[in-house]
Amino acid sequence: MSTVNQLLVSARSGNRRSLAKLLTAIESGQTPVIQQERGWILGVTGPPGVGKSTLIGRMIEYWVSRGETVAVLAVDPTSPMTGGAILADRLRMGDADSTDSVFVRSLATRNHPGGLMPCLGKMTEALSACGWTRVIIETVGSGQSEIRVVAFADRVLLIDGPDRGDIVQAEKAGILELADVIAINKADLPNAQSAAAAVRKALDMGEGPGAQVHLVSAIEGTGVSELIADLESCELEPSRDMLRIRERLIASWDAALLSHSQIKSYLGKIGDGSLTVGEAIIDIGCSLKADGEKL
Repeated sequence: MSTVNQLLVSARSGNRRSLAKLLTAIESGQTPVIQQERGWILGVTGPPGVGKSTLIGRMIEYWVSRGETVAVLAVDPTSPMTGGAILADRLRMGDADSTDSVFVRSLATRNHPGGLMPCLGKMTEALSACGWTRVIIETVGSGQSEIRVVAFADRVLLIDGPDRGDIVQAEKAGILELADVIAINKADLPNAQSAAAAVRKALDMGEGPGAQVHLVSAIEGTGVSELIADLESCELEPSRDMLRIRERLIASWDAALLSHSQIKSYLGKIGDGSLTVGEAIIDIGCSLKADGEKL
């Protein structure tokens, strides 16, 4: 039995140290053999500063009080000093991971173009296989990462705040259409009601039933139980399977491209005109195929 599979066996028995090592092994490219159905995976996204981590902390408290076990993969921007995650999101969750029912792992984006690394899929599978009944992916909350979370999560929660001006204009990237549930945090602020109304109006203009919109306050804890009830009961959207596969493929290609041993050489050739972008893509694809055949 390989080391990574030994770690999986140990982690399944409840050894948190083995679980941490298992996730590190997966992040480094190792793949354990997991024979289990996909678990309950929630993607949480939204712009910076709207209280994602604080609200997740409240949700964790609610789930734990009802006997659930919660694992969180908190994706933080890469630190320019260390290359790792600076753990800011984890700190805002307070004492959420101070019990045996909660596990929080911070991950650095490591400059992946989509903000989410392809190993997240295998990590969520491992956490589900180890008995965590609720697995949450918290994105960095900007750009393509808001959309790419659908590659790894069955349910998507968009968290926004009432203090960002025209909220509908701010969320033009498409995440409004992909979110299963939308939470307007900081419900105690004056513009909260109008922000929720604007989002509902925008959703009503689309095709089919729009996402449920909730007013919540992570600080006061109001609206959290209703929000979770909707997340628990929302039906998974079959039409999203093709989008999920597409985003996984793009994430894997990004990772393979950026980790290619000759990437700097290709960039130089494209820069001096000796190679076109199209020729570089074909060449890199052929070399990746050759490496795969050797394996």
